[in-house]
Amino acid sequence: MKIAKFSVLLLVLFIFPVAFAQLKVGFYSKSCPNAETIVQSLVSRRFAEDRTLTAALTRMHFHDCFVQGCDASLLIDPTTSQPRPEKTAGPNGSVRGFELIDEIKTALEAECPSTVSCSDIVTLATRDSVFLGGGPSYVVPTGRRDGFVSNFADAERILPGPALPVPAMVTFFADKGMNVFDAVALLGAHTVGRGFCGNFVDRLSDPSMDPELAGRLRNTCSAGGSQFAALDQSMPEASTSFDNLFFLQLRARRGVLLLDHLLATDPATSGVVFQYATSNDLFKRQFAIAMVKMGAVDVLTGSAGEIRKNCRAFN
Repeated sequence: MKIAKFSVLLLVLFIFPVAFAQLKVGFYSKSCPNAETIVQSLVSRRFAEDRTLTAALTRMHFHDCFVQGCDASLLIDPTTSQPRPEKTAGPNGSVRGFELIDEIKTALEAECPSTVSCSDIVTLATRDSVFLGGGPSYVVPTGRRDGFVSNFADAERILPGPALPVPAMVTFFADKGMNVFDAVALLGAHTVGRGFCGNFVDRLSDPSMDPELAGRLRNTCSAGGSQFAALDQSMPEASTSFDNLFFLQLRARRGVLLLDHLLATDPATSGVVFQYATSNDLFKRQFAIAMVKMGAVDVLTGSAGEIRKNCRAFN
């Protein structure tokens, strides 16, 4: 698989130049020239076995970047001295894909020891999984370094819940340098996501939800059900195709999570939902821009941070 290089990066650099000051496309071209190829190969192999990988890695990347920045703090395992890192926080209980990151790190350490950061691995692996899932092809600058801090309390305090009001959601993204188009595009990753029944069961008696969908979700969440539902109800059994059908579902009152439903009805976001619902190309283009911007949130570069030898532990 070859990731195409086109105008997304130039556009993002124009919009959002400060955070990219020390990140660079092809950062490892001399120090570890096969780095991105190794990441792509291992992600492709895992995706062939599990098409839900796109959702898993996108969620991991989001949850890492919005707590202290994109520094791989989410990957740290509990230890006796630090029993409650970010990974143990409630919002991160459903994050998965850690074993793939370990596999990639092992391969890169064999190829070029202590060179490629875990935070860059997460960024690159997510990019590749999005493309494999039918999402946009985009380039990302690299050169991130790994952080020294991972706190349960930070993740609990910062990560948003599924019933976050739209104004609070807009502020949440704005605080990280992203606009409404970015925020709604990133939430569009729910097109390949699943939700736990506990995150939406309160909505099943909400008259604003499509009644046919509410009835189906009641069956799903009843005793003996799967306890999970696709957030894109255009393909309720297996939503693994990255496209704008999610936004069409929102406009038809078929949003599963409350926040998703509100995106289509709140004046601050309903127009953006309409634009993405009517243009798959626009959604994918904006998603690529937003992902590159998110990947530069509060990054550590230069002499800051470290290059972990094991992504699950500080050096």
